[in-house]
Amino acid sequence: MTAIPLGRTRRAALVSAMCALVVTGAGLTGCSSEDPDAGTNGVGKLPAATIQAKTKKAAEAADTVRLSGTVVTNGTTYTLDMRLKADGGSGSVTSKGATFRLLRVGKHLFLKANAEFWTHQDGKSDNSSADTAAAKKLEGMYVKVPTGDPAYKRFSGFTDKDVLLDGLLTLHGSLATDGHHVQSGVRTIRITAGKGSGGSLDVSLNGTPYPLLLVRAGNAGTLRLTDWGKDFALEEPGKKETVDYGQQLPTS
Repeated sequence: MTAIPLGRTRRAALVSAMCALVVTGAGLTGCSSEDPDAGTNGVGKLPAATIQAKTKKAAEAADTVRLSGTVVTNGTTYTLDMRLKADGGSGSVTSKGATFRLLRVGKHLFLKANAEFWTHQDGKSDNSSADTAAAKKLEGMYVKVPTGDPAYKRFSGFTDKDVLLDGLLTLHGSLATDGHHVQSGVRTIRITAGKGSGGSLDVSLNGTPYPLLLVRAGNAGTLRLTDWGKDFALEEPGKKETVDYGQQLPTS
């Protein structure tokens, strides 16, 4: 019987352990002999189109999600931090230097901003006494947006989980996988479209295959998707916090 040197056995065991630590702790595959999908939900081994289908299904089934980052649409950049669920959402939106809060409960949409936001019209400040007085009345209050107002259509989409995710999670072009990555400590598989020009999506390899990071095609923004399934309170503001404008809102 030929004895195997103890030193070689120990070295092999040490290398194997180090590889496992690297994969588990950093999400990287520093040792070619290790399976990067070991201990995962298995979606990393699937074709890119199947991964996309699974992550869309997971996103649709989730009760809640938080979206934060930037979206560029029609030449305007919006910075979002929104928490969404089936019957509404809440959070902040920043555009052209102005930040305002959005809150939707069912069909009721509320917008909260400072006086400067309400007096800023078509890129210029309107200093008429009537508009200044109206702006002061609206400042810091939740203004109920009439469903027929252009602002309702423009902003309600930011509070609609299904509409927002359906539009954002679509990649453009032929799909392919682009390696294993790590997002906020979570191991992911990345899928790309059009060799990257059509956007990319990092999908969780831990548990449910939720989308975690979206880079939109054409430099149209980057979004992080977190807090999947974490519930949050969603209720209309009190009467003392609310102004029912009752007609079309000031142009802003």
